[in-house]
Amino acid sequence: MEKTIGLNGVLTTKYTQLITRFDADSGALWMLFNQGGVPCFNHQLLGEIHHQHSLIEQSGGYVESGGKTEKIRYSILGSLTPGVFNLGGQLDLFRSLIRRGDSDSLRLYAKKCIDVIAQRVCHFNADIPTITLIQGDALGGGFEAALTSDVIIAERSSLMGFPEILFNLFPGMGAYSLVARKIGIHLAEKIILSGKMYKAEELFEMGLVNVLAEDGKGEQAVQDYLRKQERRSNGFQAIQRVRQLYNPVTYQELSDVTDIWVESALKLTEKDLKVMDRLVRSQERNFTQPLEESRQLNAA
Repeated sequence: MEKTIGLNGVLTTKYTQLITRFDADSGALWMLFNQGGVPCFNHQLLGEIHHQHSLIEQSGGYVESGGKTEKIRYSILGSLTPGVFNLGGQLDLFRSLIRRGDSDSLRLYAKKCIDVIAQRVCHFNADIPTITLIQGDALGGGFEAALTSDVIIAERSSLMGFPEILFNLFPGMGAYSLVARKIGIHLAEKIILSGKMYKAEELFEMGLVNVLAEDGKGEQAVQDYLRKQERRSNGFQAIQRVRQLYNPVTYQELSDVTDIWVESALKLTEKDLKVMDRLVRSQERNFTQPLEESRQLNAA
């Protein structure tokens, strides 16, 4: 018999920043960020995501739910933080490691990031289609995480972007690879180098957001999408497999890019790090409203 993931209280007791739930009717396994502090990718959250992804891989894409063995038909990524999907990398950690010149710790963090990205873009080696639901702001690594899915559903007021260029760096955990494959190199570089926060509607027009939902209607939009896919799920899954064969995002590519990111991070000047300091203070002061600070820095 297939190995399965036990969802009846087993996983929830292991995680402190992640909640999982399985919808047997749609076959959707939801993975929801649930952080009490600044909603960013700290080591704890990365470890929990990796554990969850590994369970899916080991099970071959099956869960135990209600005493039955069920096939996972979709993996859905979302957040329970009001107004925020995820604010990205742990900037307070970055600035500390960069000031110490600690390349090993920077590389360890980057490796944890690409480990979870690689698992998702490969559909957990179980041909499971992936969906991201964005109900708020997705910045830097948060936007990268969203882009690992085959389909992005975003509420209209959501804002997404890569602010890293504001402190003279770039998003090094998959942004270029993922965006370029979805909408081309030219737009990928434009988005990454602008530091701009894009409205969900703008990204929908570019093709990065697949479904635009009204505010507060994101989960309903996911359910509507799943119902529409019911009639063509076989073809949809096949196309995702073909896409990965045609232009795969390999682990080696992700790893090579993180090497460039570490090298670039260690070249940041104290002036660059002071800009990062301001973003850190903005997040810590009011983590749901970091965007005004980013806009001010962008206009300076």
